[in-house]
Parts: sequence; structure tokens; C-alpha cells
Amino acid sequence: MWLAWASMVLIGVVSAIFGSIVGLGGGIVIVPSLVLLGPSLFGETIPSQHAVGTSLAVLIFTAMSATWIYKKQGKVDFRSGWLFFATSGPAAMAGAAVTNWIPQGPFQLAFGIFMLIMFGLMIARERMKPLQIQWRIQRSFTDGSGHAYTYGYNLALALLIGAGVGISSGLFGIGGGSLFVPLMVLLFRFPPHVATATSMFVILLSSVLGSGVHLWHGNIDWYLFLALAPGAIIGGRVGAIIASKLTGKQLMWLLRATLLVVAIYLIIKGLREL
Repeated sequence: MWLAWASMVLIGVVSAIFGSIVGLGGGIVIVPSLVLLGPSLFGETIPSQHAVGTSLAVLIFTAMSATWIYKKQGKVDFRSGWLFFATSGPAAMAGAAVTNWIPQGPFQLAFGIFMLIMFGLMIARERMKPLQIQWRIQRSFTDGSGHAYTYGYNLALALLIGAGVGISSGLFGIGGGSLFVPLMVLLFRFPPHVATATSMFVILLSSVLGSGVHLWHGNIDWYLFLALAPGAIIGGRVGAIIASKLTGKQLMWLLRATLLVVAIYLIIKGLREL
């Protein structure tokens, strides 16, 4: 049994490192790990609702740890972050409530398709250039290194994106940064490091609200939470530090490959259980 709990700690560390480097939040690793490895590690299936609720609760600590480091580095655009959170927070609560209505098979299928979309967005982020649109709202931001940036956004579109991120966060327990960061970079021309840092701040706030709903429905497995949280705190700090020093290209390709393999497996498994 000790091997199972050690595995949970390791999953917490790995998910947080990946999550904080690219602004994902780490749930994209935790949820499929709990759903797919539960039977072999603990001898029983972990319900998807418990995997999502526990992941989102752990995500609070991942995002808090990473946001703290990013704040000290001067990379978090708090003003834009609060704007996105205006719709992301309530939507995360709605997504968390919907999770209870989805059976295991359809959830695995939906999550697999979602991961496949995330894989596509990550590839697109590398190949596509930011759209040169002069949005009505312009934002000037100077990071901790003294570099000044100008970018902008459309208010309605920003709020719509926030809502989409929030729903995916509460529904799948993944934080939503996998949607958030590419859209911030491609649509609104956010600098990638500012988008990642600001995304983690929004994820932190949304995870608190989404976790509250999951807590209300009894979807948080506290034993798994206690095993994952320490690793998430450590990994969140390590990932934020790595992100400030490295491009992370090798890690990104590893994450993409993992996403693709797990997505295909979940889709096949979900289809079989329909």
C-alpha cells in the first residue's frame, strides 16, 4: 500500500511541475492518473467525480504555490486576471455541479476528447502567430524584469473565454489553463510568460469556488488529497522556477505526447463503457 501512496505523491509533483510551467494547473495529469491507475494501485475504481473533485482541491495548492513565485517575479497581470475571473469563477461552480450527473463511461469519453483538443491547441500555439487585431481595450504591463508590453482584448470575448475556462475547470478538474493560455497568446497577444502566470492566478481563484461545490457534494477524497497536496505544493514552486529559466520545449513535447496517448486510451475506454 505504501507504493500506492508514494505514487500519489509523485503524481502530485509531476502534475504540478507540468501545470505551472505551461499554465495548465496540473489536473490534466491528476484526473486521468486517478481514473486509470486507481484499480491497479488501490484495488478499486476511483469514481470520476471523486477524481475531479480531489484534483480541483489539490489544484488550489498548485496554483497558490506557482502564483506566489510568479508574483515575486512580477509576471502576474492581476487587473486582467480579475476580469477573466468574473465569469470563470461562477462557471467553475456550474461545471462542478454538472460533474455529478455524468456516468463514468461518458465522462472518460468527454475527457479524452477534451485532452485531444488540448493537444491540438498546444500544437497550434507553437505554429500560429498572434492575431494582429487592435482590440478596443488596450493594456500596458511591465513585468518584474522591466520589460514593457502592450496587448488588448474585447470585453465580451474575454468574459466568454473566462466562462469556458471555468466550466472546463469545474467539470474536468483541470484548471482550464490548457484553454486559457493559448487563447490569451493567440487572440489577445499576451506575452507567453505573462499569460501563464496570469492563468495560474485565475485558476487559483476558480479552483477555490469549484472545489467548494465539489466539497458540498462529497466529491473530495481526503486521503488522496493529503497524498497529492504536498507534491503539488513542491511541484508548483519548482515548475514556476523552471519556467523562468528554461524554454521547456522538451517538457512540452513530453506533455503533448502524454496527452495524445492518454486521450486516445480514454476515448477507447469511454466508448467501451457506453
